[in-house]
Amino acid sequence: MTEPRVHIVDDDEAMRDSLKWLLESRGLEVELYASAEEFLRAFNDGFCGCLVLDVRMPGMSGPDLHELLQARASTLPVVFITGHGDVPMAVSALKKGAADFIEKPFNDQDMVGLIESCMKQDRTAAAKRAESASVAQRRDSLTQREQEVLALVVAGKLNKQIADELGISIKTVEVHRSRVMQKMGANSVAELVQLTLKNQG
Repeated sequence: MTEPRVHIVDDDEAMRDSLKWLLESRGLEVELYASAEEFLRAFNDGFCGCLVLDVRMPGMSGPDLHELLQARASTLPVVFITGHGDVPMAVSALKKGAADFIEKPFNDQDMVGLIESCMKQDRTAAAKRAESASVAQRRDSLTQREQEVLALVVAGKLNKQIADELGISIKTVEVHRSRVMQKMGANSVAELVQLTLKNQG
């Protein structure tokens, strides 16, 4: 994962420079690209932060780049900069998963607020993905029998019911259950259930 940055893709050099100045004055890291193609050459799956994308550009348009990134399963929030005539295109992009759009000429404060909100959203989503990956990893470390015990605990079964269902002693269920709690990093059954249900799939 790279450092969170605002990636600005716009063929208008004056627009790129003024946005860079505005955002850097608010303490944000900024990268500039003169075209969608230039951004794609630099892009990797570790990019995080926010992508500010002009709708109309020579060569590949903003919406085309957005669709391409979605096909690559990119999770980078996208804000479109749009001229008045491009609003229908921007609305269509919103329906396809863009975070928001802002019309030119825009208010600096609105633009900064929108970008900061997108970067916060990206941080939250990244933390959630990391937590899910960590839970999946812990789950994978369980033995087949521990997986079975976990599924039955999450289904709300008592030790005696689990023992009957799996054809093992209550004592054995207790041992497995204790190992499951330890490996999953849960301090209570409620925490174990929440962890498992919240990170399913």
